[in-house]
Amino acid sequence: MPDWLTEAGAASRRDLETTGQWTDLSAAGLRSAVEARQWWLAQWPEGGEHLEGLVAQDVQEWVHDHVDSDWPLCPEHRDHALFVEPDLGPDPFWVCHRSGLPLARVGELPVESQ
Repeated sequence: MPDWLTEAGAASRRDLETTGQWTDLSAAGLRSAVEARQWWLAQWPEGGEHLEGLVAQDVQEWVHDHVDSDWPLCPEHRDHALFVEPDLGPDPFWVCHRSGLPLARVGELPVESQ
């Protein structure tokens, strides 16, 4: 049986790292998101496959609230953040809200160019 929380946390960490946002502050946000989802998973053990997208959304909100920036930025437009789709479901993707197109699977954001 997969360790859903560990996998979800690792996917969000990879996205933070590849976009240059992995810091002590974002690490705290990731820990907070994973800890909060422990309760959620305890209430709905069958929902583990949904955690990757949920943790990514939690981390995105945490970065927005505590770092005061949008993350991850859309690589096509750079003026808005991507969002996770589906909101609740397996196999989540980062999607551009302007084009509606998926850009990367959660955990597989491309390295940002400097």
